[in-house]
Amino acid sequence: MTRHSPISHRHPAALTHVELTWIDRRIEHWLRFGHCSDEQILDDRRRISSFAPGSVFAFVRWASNDLGITVSRLDIVRAVRAGEVFQTLPFVRPGGEILLRVDSWPRVEHVLQAVDAIEALGLDPADAAPEYWRHLHHRITAGHEPRAYTRAQHSAWLKRRQVTS
Repeated sequence: MTRHSPISHRHPAALTHVELTWIDRRIEHWLRFGHCSDEQILDDRRRISSFAPGSVFAFVRWASNDLGITVSRLDIVRAVRAGEVFQTLPFVRPGGEILLRVDSWPRVEHVLQAVDAIEALGLDPADAAPEYWRHLHHRITAGHEPRAYTRAQHSAWLKRRQVTS
């Protein structure tokens, strides 16, 4: 569902808040990458990480019960600026631009391997081109092998971002 930022979130300092929970082997919500602007610890199992507009982060949700895994999901999200449209997703307020969304552990694992490969290039995945995350989403969803992220692609993205800023 796409929405506009509510009035209360339209001031320049509006942050995107992600609620993280860790109950070992039951509920594990964690960040794979991203640069938090603020963090609030609620208790020994929960915290809220906040991201500045334009920041990109990877949010992993995993849950199980006595019968096995019930949820395996990874979302790569760009925190929205005031007035931008956004998609909603659980545990993220108000929401964000979803660049990639996969579910089922094999797909999540595939994305995690792609993140590891970007880091192996000496690059921060939070700074990778948004188009790459969309490419990865579409290829994995279609059951095709995605192209690897390259330094040349990253350099082109940085130049393009510099020109459009």
